[in-house]
This record gives sequence, C-alpha cells and structure tokens, in this order.
Amino acid sequence: MQLQLTSPLDMHLHLRQGDMLKTVAPLSAKTFAGALIMPNTVPPVDSKEALLAYKEEILNAVNNFTPYMTLFFKPDYNYEFLQSVKEDILAIKLYPAGITTNSEGGVESFDLKQLKPALEAMSELEIPLCIHGESGGFVMDREAEFIPVYKQLASAFPKLKIIMEHITTKEAAHALLEHENLYATITLHHLYITLDDVAGGLLQPHLFCKPIAKRPEDKEALLELALNANPKVMFGSDSAPHPKSKKEAPGCAAGVFTAPIALQLLAQLFEKHGKLDNLQDFVSGNAQKIYNIKPLEKTVILEKKESEIPKKYGEVVPFMAGQKIEWSIT
Repeated sequence: MQLQLTSPLDMHLHLRQGDMLKTVAPLSAKTFAGALIMPNTVPPVDSKEALLAYKEEILNAVNNFTPYMTLFFKPDYNYEFLQSVKEDILAIKLYPAGITTNSEGGVESFDLKQLKPALEAMSELEIPLCIHGESGGFVMDREAEFIPVYKQLASAFPKLKIIMEHITTKEAAHALLEHENLYATITLHHLYITLDDVAGGLLQPHLFCKPIAKRPEDKEALLELALNANPKVMFGSDSAPHPKSKKEAPGCAAGVFTAPIALQLLAQLFEKHGKLDNLQDFVSGNAQKIYNIKPLEKTVILEKKESEIPKKYGEVVPFMAGQKIEWSIT
C-alpha cells in the first residue's frame, strides 16, 4: 500500500540556531514543503533585522523548503512597523512571559488596553496571531485556565485570525468551535501520548513537553478533530530538539523531537482509525486555507512498509526512538 501526500506543511516548528539548526532543518526539509518557524530563539526574533538574518540562516541549511517566518510578539509593535515586515512574515507568535522555552520576554499582562494597538494593526493588516495558550497555574490546568483569554481576544478582535497553538485539552477543542476566528494546531505526540506515558512508570524525559500531555479524554478530543480533518485544525509538530544531555538531566528541557518521523506516524495513526483519506487536509489543505498560502510543490510517497526510528539524529533523541513503525517514506 502506498500513500501520496502533496506539499505537506508543518505549521509549528522549532529549528533552533547554529549547529542544531544545521542538524534538524534538513530533516524537516526532506519531507515537508514548508513550515511555520517559531521565533523564541536566543535572543528572540523581534525585529526585521533579526527576522531576515534568521531566515537566511535557515535557507543556507535547506533545499526545496519554505520557512514561513514569525515574529516574537511585543505589545509596542505599531502599524508602521508591522506594515514594513508584513511581506516577510506569515504570523506573529505570542508567548506569556516565562511559560515555555526562551519565552522570558513574552507578555506579562493580557490587559486589552495594552495589547489593543498592536492587535488592531494586525487585524487591519491581516496578520494572524499564534498563541502559546497557558496560564501560570497548576501545570495540568494551565491550558484550560487560558481559554477565557482566547475567548476575550476572539470577541474583541473579530477580524483577527487567532491560532491556538498545540492544543492539548477537551476544553480547548470545544472552545475552538465557538468562535469563527479561532483555529488550532495539533501535534503528533499529543495524538499519541497522555501524561501516563510520560510519568506513569519510570519518567520518560524525551516525552516531556510544554504544554504537558494530558488525560485520555483530552487525547480523544484531539483525535476527533484531527482524524476528521476538521477545517479549523492543522498539523503543527511543535518538534522541539534538545541535545540528549539537556533531556536526560536535572531540569529536563521541555520538547519532543518528531520532525523526521511525523508523516510516517501520522499515516500509521490515520490508517489505524480508517481515516487515511483525511490526512492530506490535516497536513496541508487546511493550513493552506487558514493562512491563505500556496506552498511549493512537493510530493511525498509513503509506503506500508516496516521501518525503525533511529535512536538519535546527531545529539537529539527522537520520539519513539529505536521502535519499529508500520510506514516508511520512499
């Protein structure tokens, strides 16, 4: 059995910088036509100069791949600045301050008076807003506690496309459907694992991520959206590489590395549920409509043929390292 995917897109990807970027960027470029690149580098990508320099660094490491760039949201972005970068970005990414890796410079307060000028300018310029939606509360409740913020923003700025990044809860899945201008990305690993896989037995550091994996009923809500390729959701891997020394260590870094095996494992999952016909829309069609983009043409052919996930890519341990899976990329 073979499956052909046209121009797969990863709408949430971390490429890091320097040697790490040189290791992981070609792995995404091998099987994806493009990806939305996260801006939480060190320092963050929050100026036009930094944006163009980061894009050049990525393009020097890949072939036949479009890096769709983002800026790190700052409340003081004004219309003139945003207009000057509009053609260089696809979206702007908002992080609550300190909530995840390299987000210390994020938003401290969701006071609409403070955010209004930037968000109104984004609405007028039709620049989507991507949000890492978590509060600073108890770790299992952070996403659910943030949902009122999503709803407030969606109501206050109805012309602004808001992407709820890497949703993990049934509450987020329900909220997504309540507002016309809310959309979401769903990761591979949150379709496969729950918190029990991370910490139910021996701690599995390579499954630790933010937002943390949740309960079985949350995973089922995500599967319902993804497997049916609901037009409000799209694939975003949130593939986040860290060297093994940072994962298998005190203060384990948050992030799951899935980029090289994402399509194979999605094919396995969608076939298991009898939904292979919906995979094309989940990994490309929906994103094209939501972001109004036409990606470069790339055909990826997968085959129902057993393969084994490598134990490492450079110094990075991937999701399900060393395990045999049912699909391969030919």
